[in-house]
Amino acid sequence: MNFVKRLFWGEYRFYSISTSVLFVWMFVLDSNDLTIQYRLWSELSDMKAEKAFYQQKIKELEKEKRMVIGNPALLEKYAREKYLMKKPKQDIFVIVDEANQPIE
Repeated sequence: MNFVKRLFWGEYRFYSISTSVLFVWMFVLDSNDLTIQYRLWSELSDMKAEKAFYQQKIKELEKEKRMVIGNPALLEKYAREKYLMKKPKQDIFVIVDEANQPIE
């Protein structure tokens, strides 16, 4: 306790008080305080995970694209399954489960 009293009321009190005010300002009162920095860091980590997910999806779609482009029968099957396309005078029946989701 004597050290703290000497620090704030001794010969270096201007520097001690200025430094304390600066830390309070930087870590509590500033527009970029610690809570905002933590929130931004967590958003960044979420976005990095999302980026990795979408990069994986892009790889899968490119693989499907390479398979479909060279094969007309597979292209027709892909169009019918994914986009519900049909030939003239055909009917499409979509079977759904209890959650109203299409069954693949």
